[in-house]
Amino acid sequence: MKSTTFDYRPGFADSDADDPLSGETIEVNMGPQHPATHGVLRLGMDLDGETMVRVDADVGYLHRGKEKTAESLGWAKFFPHTDRLDYVQPLINNIGYAMALEKLAGIEIPPRAEVVRVLLMEISRIAAHLIYLGTSSIDLGAVTMFFNTFKERENIYSILDAYTGHRMNNTYVRIGGLYADVDEKVEGMMREFLTQFPARVDEFEGLLTGNRIWYDRNRDVGVISPEEAMAWSLTGPILRGSGVEWDLRKNEPYCGYETYDFEIPVGTVGDCYDRYLVRVEEMRQSCKIALQALNRLKDTPGDVLAEDRRYILPPRTKVMSSMEELIAQFKIVTDLCLPKGEAYAGVESSKGELGFFAISDGTADPARLHIRAPGLMNVQAIPLIAEGRLLSDIVAIIGSLDFVMGEVDR
Repeated sequence: MKSTTFDYRPGFADSDADDPLSGETIEVNMGPQHPATHGVLRLGMDLDGETMVRVDADVGYLHRGKEKTAESLGWAKFFPHTDRLDYVQPLINNIGYAMALEKLAGIEIPPRAEVVRVLLMEISRIAAHLIYLGTSSIDLGAVTMFFNTFKERENIYSILDAYTGHRMNNTYVRIGGLYADVDEKVEGMMREFLTQFPARVDEFEGLLTGNRIWYDRNRDVGVISPEEAMAWSLTGPILRGSGVEWDLRKNEPYCGYETYDFEIPVGTVGDCYDRYLVRVEEMRQSCKIALQALNRLKDTPGDVLAEDRRYILPPRTKVMSSMEELIAQFKIVTDLCLPKGEAYAGVESSKGELGFFAISDGTADPARLHIRAPGLMNVQAIPLIAEGRLLSDIVAIIGSLDFVMGEVDR
């Protein structure tokens, strides 16, 4: 029977005699303005009753041309724009971008800067997973979890505000290290949070893990096999939830991650429930890593910013008293050129492998900057695991894929 369609936008053509769908179907839209799409994402669906027989993910509503913007802004001025990619973990974005530029320029950052970067990345990972846990829970009706997780995220905001001066969009990472060191007050706030947080994770699990409704809404829903996960370039908690033990912090370590003691949680079924369990355990492991980094600070003295006047701003005190330092500052601010060549750096973000591929022609502007956004890979998996499921499953599926459209549509 010919499908009944509601074609709200070009790209979803009316069905015809060659349509492979059978039975009476109707086309509906979910989003782009929908709280459960976690951003401005539109899903075009063909429904046969309540069964999704076709799902098309329509991205681009938030596209801002970040990669092209980098070509006109220059290397250093693009840092604030990395905050606006996955905006729930801006510091991880900053560090991934900085690592690509440091590799291109051949800069080695001080050991203390590496320790602080690890500390900030793991706290940011916890904050991002709290967003996943809170929003996915409230989408499925667990309202209490939303308030509990956002209370903990508020504590992280307070720490980052005390350290960087901003709650979000911190832009605190620099080529060669960080803007400033961690002071005693911030160190104390971090230690207090990291010490009590594992008990809070236990409370979260007490509310959800054994909850019959949560279990039934997630178990055996959105199953991704290990082969499918790798074929679709899925990484991070989704890949690990499918049973593949792959984590850049272990397999391709950076920032000294090979010297930290932590485990990689993996799933067995590859469904929404496994992806939930993986992220919950990752919060515990991130807390463990961050405490190790915090303990290393007292044994790792030194600066948090490399001294290379070709690419790194001199201290302000020296600028005010030295003509050579003033000239160096002027040249870096007005005409920061990186060597000709190309470099790629990938970091393990909360969504998967976040990569920056930078190509330099030797001038102050990137010839090309490509961002491998793990969220985009996650979105493309929606049709793979949604088709054939009930419409009520789509909310759990979207939540378990955990993407941020600011990164997808960059």
